[in-house]
Parts: sequence; structure tokens; C-alpha cells
Amino acid sequence: MSDVKKPEFGRWRSFFWPVHTFELKKLLPMFFLFFFINFNYTILRDTKDALIVTAPGSGAEAIPFLKVWAVLPMAILFMIAYSKLSNILSKQRLFFVTISFFIAFFAVFAIVLYPNRDILHPTTAADSLQALLPEGCAGFIALFRNWTYSLFYVMSELWGSVAISLLFWGFANDITKVNESKRFYAMFGLGANFAMLFSGPAIIYFSDIRSKLPAGVDAWGITLNYMLGMVVLSGLIIMGIYWWINKNVLTDARFYEPAEIQKSKKEKPKMSLKESFMYLARSKYIGCLAILVIAYGIAINLVEVTWKGQLKMQYPNPNDYQTFMGYFSTITGVVTILMMLFVGGNVIRRFGWKTGALITPVVLLITGVGFFSFVIFRENLMGFIAMMGTTPLMLAVLFGTAQNIMSKSAKYSLFDPTKEMAYIPLDQESKVKGKAAIDVVGARLGKSGGSLVQQGLMIGFGSLAAITPYIAAILFFIIFAWIFSANALSKRFAKLNQEKEEQAKAAQSEMAAKGQVQQGVTS
Repeated sequence: MSDVKKPEFGRWRSFFWPVHTFELKKLLPMFFLFFFINFNYTILRDTKDALIVTAPGSGAEAIPFLKVWAVLPMAILFMIAYSKLSNILSKQRLFFVTISFFIAFFAVFAIVLYPNRDILHPTTAADSLQALLPEGCAGFIALFRNWTYSLFYVMSELWGSVAISLLFWGFANDITKVNESKRFYAMFGLGANFAMLFSGPAIIYFSDIRSKLPAGVDAWGITLNYMLGMVVLSGLIIMGIYWWINKNVLTDARFYEPAEIQKSKKEKPKMSLKESFMYLARSKYIGCLAILVIAYGIAINLVEVTWKGQLKMQYPNPNDYQTFMGYFSTITGVVTILMMLFVGGNVIRRFGWKTGALITPVVLLITGVGFFSFVIFRENLMGFIAMMGTTPLMLAVLFGTAQNIMSKSAKYSLFDPTKEMAYIPLDQESKVKGKAAIDVVGARLGKSGGSLVQQGLMIGFGSLAAITPYIAAILFFIIFAWIFSANALSKRFAKLNQEKEEQAKAAQSEMAAKGQVQQGVTS
């Protein structure tokens, strides 16, 4: 009887904890490596927004201009430099040089650039430029007016792209076997989200320091020193963990055999932007999947900028703004972990792929209606909202917060899994080329599309407040296109799955028939 029970116990154990004890030597360092990388990312993400949105002569309208005219060119320059260095330095040295570069910048910003901002920022020249150019160019001028803050914003954005996508996942893909990745990668994702449960309260604690300081003291400067001090310390820990993994894990044959790992992984084809568009145009299935990815990127971009504009109106002081963002990051971490553990997989298993794929756009649609209604029709709702004991602005901020939290948690728990599942019934060539095409087109259009739309509208209408109704209309159009594509993709997904099942049954029947014939000949 005991022999029968052991496999059952092993199956339940593998479901809840799919890791062998000896594998903790590899799993835990990678878990904490991602933890500290995302710890820094959360602090930098919230700090860069507080700096830019609450800066003199700036606001949320500066963000679309920053993403297109500063982040994108700097990202291209960085990748060129990174590629050149990769030909000169070993992978380990390249990792250390890259992390050290970021740490050095954030230390210099805290010690030199921020304290001397009044000397370094060309306020007079920016005022003269603003007098010459249309009001809609205020966001672009804000980049020039607060150039050190703009540089901080760019470096913080690059940390997310470089440290997470390039360094961590590049390293993980290099040293993780295929059978390990199926069990480890979800754990890595939890490590990243657990980081927000620590970075959020840290942001709140050091942002609230203003209440403990005497009048006339630059509370925001002190908060920045603490924040960036944590970023530098975390960066040193990241390099220490990476060094330990290389010294103690990658020298253990149980965890790392370069020949075996390279053999089990096929290199993804590199496709140009034109080749990617052509491939998407030829395949309706992949085209629908690309629309889902692009729509998510544009929708989030459109909502976030408008929401951050409302946040600045509610919290014009950078410390107050940063405190709110600390609470936002903490709640996002909690909700995302709960959604990943208890909602995502259960919804897809019980209600199917289509329901799982539709939840994210429907959540964005419902919360979007509430958010933009309070922003656009606040004057008409004054009496009703006053009865609730709050203000239209605060309700708009709360609806925008709920939308961002729910959309991010739905992305990680439902959108990403259903997107990856959609590749499963495809043949190998379609899987590989389709993913490459979506990565190229989806990444570019998703991130830049919303910013370009906002820039054009702001130059035409003058301000973020003036374009809000148009942003709402575009957002709802994007979401409806997303829902339509998800519906179309679900039918194709179900059809391909059915065809695969029929092929598998036919193959089994054929094998069974051959077995019976062979058995008859033998007898």
C-alpha cells in the first residue's frame, strides 16, 4: 500500500512545489537576482515619474515626448554600444560593466546633478522657447528645461529594458535547461512581484520623511538620496549574486552543461521590420495575435499618461506623489501575486482560452469608462460626488489606479499565459517566425504608438486636458479592436486544436492497427 501512495504524494508535491531540494542551489540565487533587479526597477519607475510629472514647467504631457524623442534614440545608442562591447568583453565582464554603468549614473545624479539642478537647467532659454512655440509643444520643451530629470527618466526606462529583458532573461536562457525552465520561470516571475512588496513600503517610508523635517529643508532631495542609495546598494547585491552563481552554480555539472543547453535550444530567427510586417500580413492567425499585443501596449500607454496627469493635480508635491506611487506598487504586487496563484490558471482551465483572453480588455474597458467619465464630466457630477464625501479629481485618480492595478495583474496572470498558449497548436516554423515577427512589430508599435498619438493631439489641441475626450475615444476603439481580434483568434485556436487532436487520434489508431496486424502475423 505504501508503494502505491508514494507516486500520488510526489504528484501533489510537484504540483505545489515543482523543485527538487538539490535544485535550490540554482533556483534561489536566480530568484533573488530577479528580486533585486525588479526592486530597483519599481523604485526607479516611481521616482522617474515623480521627477518629471512634478518638475517645474512640466507634467504628464512630457512623458509621450520623452518616450519617442529621448528613450527610443538612447535605447538604440545603448544597444549599439552593448553589441560592440559584447565583441570585446566576456559575458561576465559585460554584465558587471553594464550594471556598474547604471549604478554610477544614479550615484552621480544624487550627489552632483540633482543638488546643482538650478545651475544646470536652462530655465531662461526654455521660457524663451515656450514663448515662440505653440502651447502643445510644452511637453517637448519640458525635456529641455529639466534635462537632468529627462536623463534620469531615460536611464530608469533603460534599466527596465536592459537589466530585466537583456541581462536577467538573457542570462536565464543561457544557463537554464528546457526541463528546468518549465518549472523555474514561474518562480522567477513570483520573485519579481514579491520585490514590489518590499520596494513599495520602502518608497512610502522615505517619501513620508517630509513630515519629520523642518520647514525650508529640501525633503524631496533627501528622499531621493535614500531612494538612490537603496538602488546603488541593490545594484551591488545584484553583482554579488551574479558572481556567486558563476563561481558556485555554473561550475556544477548538475546545473550547467553548455553543450547540452545549446543543443536543446534553437536560436530565434532575426527578422527585419519589413519582413515582420509581411509575415503578419500573410498569416491571419499571427496577425490577430499581433493585434492583441499591440493593443495592450497602446491602451496602457494612453491610460497611464492621462492618469498621471490627474495624479499631479491631486499630488503636486513630489513627496506626496511618490508616497502614492509606493502604495500603488505595493497593492499591484499583492494583487498580481494573488492573481497568478489563484485566478489565472483556474479561469483558463474552467472557462477556456477565450474567457481568459477577454478578461484583460474587458477590465480595461469597464475601468476606462469609469476613469474617463470622471475626468471628462467632473463638472456635471459635482453634486453627486459631494454626497459621497470626496472630489471628482480623487475619484478619477482612484479609478485610474484601479485600472492600472487590474490591467497589470491581468496581464501577468491571464494575458501573457493565453498569448503564449496561442502559439501551441501552430507548426514549428509558424511558432518561431510568428513570435519573432510579433516581438519586432508588437514591441515597437505597442510602446511608441500611444506616445505618437498623444504627441500629435497635444500639438494640435494644446494640452493634456484638451485631448482627454479624444484619448478616451481612441482607447475604446483600440479595446474593441482587441476584443474583436481575441474573438476571431479563439475560433482559429479552437479549430487548430481540434485538427491537432484528430491527427493525434488518427496516428494512435494507425499505430494500434499496425500493432494488431503485427500480432496476427506473429500468432
